[in-house]
Order: sequence, then C-alpha cells, then structure tokens
Amino acid sequence: MKRNSNTDSEQRGPRFRLIPFDRDVLGEIWSSIERNRSRSLLTGFGVFWGIFMLLTLMGAGDGLRAILMAELQGFATNSGIFVADRTSKPYKGLSADRYWQMTTADIDHIRASVPEVEAVTGVLTVWGQSALYGENTSSCQAKGVFPEYTKIEEPSLKYGRYINKVDVDQERKVCVIGKRVYRDLFPGGGDPCGEYIKFGDTYYKVVGVDMSSGNISINGSADRSVTIPASVVQKLYNKGNNVDLISIVAKPNCKIKPILAQCRTLIAREHLLDPTDRKAIMEINLEEMFGIIDNLFKGINILIWLVGFGTLLAAAIGVSNIMMVTVKERTTEIGIRRAIGATPQMILSQIMSESVILTIIAGVGGIILSVMILSAADILVKGADIPPVSFQVSFTMATVALLILTFLGLLAGLPPSLRAMAIRPVDAMRDE
Repeated sequence: MKRNSNTDSEQRGPRFRLIPFDRDVLGEIWSSIERNRSRSLLTGFGVFWGIFMLLTLMGAGDGLRAILMAELQGFATNSGIFVADRTSKPYKGLSADRYWQMTTADIDHIRASVPEVEAVTGVLTVWGQSALYGENTSSCQAKGVFPEYTKIEEPSLKYGRYINKVDVDQERKVCVIGKRVYRDLFPGGGDPCGEYIKFGDTYYKVVGVDMSSGNISINGSADRSVTIPASVVQKLYNKGNNVDLISIVAKPNCKIKPILAQCRTLIAREHLLDPTDRKAIMEINLEEMFGIIDNLFKGINILIWLVGFGTLLAAAIGVSNIMMVTVKERTTEIGIRRAIGATPQMILSQIMSESVILTIIAGVGGIILSVMILSAADILVKGADIPPVSFQVSFTMATVALLILTFLGLLAGLPPSLRAMAIRPVDAMRDE
C-alpha cells in the first residue's frame, strides 16, 4: 500500500525554495514598489547616497594618493639623507657653533664600514644662477652628482643618458637638464643632446633630458636642475672634496633607521662632533616619510569605509522599517495568498525579493553617479600639470559594493519577511 505523497511531505515539513524571477514575479514586485512610489524613493535614497559616498570617497582617496605618490616617484623609499650644519653642542673641548663640512672621505668610510648600505653618494649644489641657450634663459640650479645618485633619485630620461663614471673621472663639462629647464631653453621641443648651454661662466654639452616630476627636493628639484658631474662642481667652485649632503640607500630587507644611526656615529667620530647633536648632523629618514604617507591613506580608507558602511547600514534599517510597514498594510493580501495555497516560504521569498530589488536598484544608481563624478574628475586633472592618475573605482570595488548591497537587502528584508510568514489567514480576515 502506497503512502500519500502530500501527507508524507507535510510530515517532513515544507522545504524552502526561492520564487523564480520570471516576468510575472518581477512585475508583481515592481507593482508593489510603484504603489508606494514616494515611500520607495525616500527609502532608496538612503541606500543610493550611502553607496555613492562610499565609492566616490574611495575613488577620490585613491586618486589623491596616486597623485602624491607620483610626486614622490623615483625616490628610494628605504633611504636617508645627512646634511651638515653648525654645531649646537660643545664636544671634547671644541666650542659650539662650529661650522664643518662632509667630504667624499665620509662616503668612502661609510661604504667600507656599513655592509647594510647598498649605495652611498654625495650631492653638491650651485644656487642663484641661470642657464642660457641662444636667447632663451631658465632660472635653475646646478646639481653636482656621482653616478650612484641614480639609486637615490631614479631619472626618467626622455633623451640621452645620465652622468656616468667617466664623466666624473675625466671632469667632463656635460649636463643633464630637467623638465622645466628643457621647456624654457628648447620651447620648440626636439632632442637637445649635443647642444651647448651656458650655466654661470661655463658651457656644458647637453647629454640627457630628465623628465622626472618628483616633488621631493634634494638640494633642488630635478625639474629645475642642470645636473653635472660632481668633480666639475668641486673644481670650478673651489669646493675641494666637500659635499653638501650625503644620501644613503639600505639593502633590501634592511631598515634604514639603525643604518643611519651607524653612519651618524662614523661621521661624528671623523669630524669630532657630538653624535647626539641633531642640529650639526641633520638627518632625513625618507623611509619614515613614506611610511607616514602610506599609513595616513590607510587610515583615510578605513574612515571612508566606516562612514560609507555606517550610512548603508542606516539605510538598510530604513528599508527594513518601511518593509515592516508594507507588510502590515498588506496583511489582508498576505492572508488571502495563504488561504489559496501560498506557502510561508513563498511569502518569505516575495518580501525579501522586494527588499533586495529596491536596495539594488537604489545602489546601482549610486554606483553609476559615482562613476560619472569620478570620470569628470579624471577629465579635469588631465589638463593640470600633474602626473596622469585615475580617480576611477576598480571593478572589484564596485563588485564588492554590489555584494554588500545584496547582503544588506537580505538583512533588511528578513524581519518583515518573518513577520509576514507568521500571519495566519484567519487572523488576516479578522483584521479586515
């Protein structure tokens, strides 16, 4: 004797199945949303505004970070700089307020004594002069460097080459000009290599054009510099073996801070300085500077997520409350559905589907507006004299935002759906 399949199903309990999203179901959901158009618009606006703020702030934050990092582009992040100044403390019988200078001997000493150093080099600068080419002039400074300087500040060469060891050893009068100097002296563009420009009283042959636009200035910005061999600066300007500053790069996986401390001790010992005299040996830790910038934007991103997600959560609560009111208003309708055979799971799916669709429609509108605003920002920055960056949000970010919206829509629809499931046909008729 066969058992009744319906009876067996009822004994096991109803199984939960989502309503398939065919045309009739979607039309019914849309009709329900449209019947309360004002309420739906006001409810969806919270979701719209939350996702719009989240993505716009994320895109703007990433764009600003890219602009700032582009300004620092080319500089070694694990590097540091020493600059000599007058002493502020007496030491071993020597008075304070002494003037002293670093030399190439300090560079050699650091290179030989600190194995964690990957590169160490000196820089000299000549200020207050202009470069001339024909009738064109450019206000700039001359920067005397050694070949190792490319490991501190990597050039972006458009034409030619950089200063090499032969240039330094043979004291060649050659130069690499920066971006702004190139535009001032050669407004017509083209390759200037082989041409001679005058800086001060000396003519230099142009061997390269550096288009770096970094905003870190190591004794003069790269775009306003005429870079020449350090040996030429030392000879022409009677600087002997002196250097204005010493730049150091640490080896990979080595922290620059303890390396700078070792180098400070070596320099102080050679020049009879108090190692704790921070004014006499001024120190710039670029690794810390880059770390501060990176941590700053990490904090900004966390704040943006907190503000955006908090706004979305508040909007989801609003959606849930509105759906609760809608369920109460549709008590009779739900009761009739139950009376003609609708299962609790069908009612649950109906209410939750309305909540999810309302949330997604509002959220997609926020995503579209956010992309449009960020695209406009992209167009505006293209005309500015800044490195090319993008203010757009990534596809991954938009996908994550859409998943968050769907999840919040499900959460918002769950309480009113459970309330709707609890409605019994008899109570619904009595309520009518």
